[in-house]
Amino acid sequence: MPMFAHTLDKALAEEVLGRARVSPRRRANHCFHHPADRLQRMVNAALAGSYFAPHRHKDPDKLEIFTILTGRAIVITFDDAGEILDRAVLSREGTGSSGSECWQVEIPPGTWHTLAVLSREAVLYEVIDGHFDAKTHKRFAPWAPPESDPQAAQAYLADLLSRAGVREDPPVGGRPA
Repeated sequence: MPMFAHTLDKALAEEVLGRARVSPRRRANHCFHHPADRLQRMVNAALAGSYFAPHRHKDPDKLEIFTILTGRAIVITFDDAGEILDRAVLSREGTGSSGSECWQVEIPPGTWHTLAVLSREAVLYEVIDGHFDAKTHKRFAPWAPPESDPQAAQAYLADLLSRAGVREDPPVGGRPA
């Protein structure tokens, strides 16, 4: 009988990255949880230019945690009007509590947020409390473009990163169409 329910290693991270590299959305994930589990746990791999539409986990409110494994990413939180409240650059080279870079962030329940990859690609471990229910999992921000509009999404993403005061590392292979 195995001692561990799941393990996360370089091979799994590379497998998920491989799927992200060929995905039109420029990202992929690997879920460790089952829908009935009380805690969602997954590996997310994404490439620069992947757009995560701002959203929140509301009704029921859920805490979300991102831990960077490879690459660099930024997590941004917003107020109800879409103005930036806070930002954290995630990097394994995180320099501590000076406000520059860190390894992990916890997003308070019900908070509008998004994630953007700053390096060519990034791998993160994500935890969300509560059961997964597709009907109630995410509430998308009314002030941001949907993921189904790639042109508006890329323009919004570029403007958002500029407003957040960060720059992406030069992406390889261009942007998604």
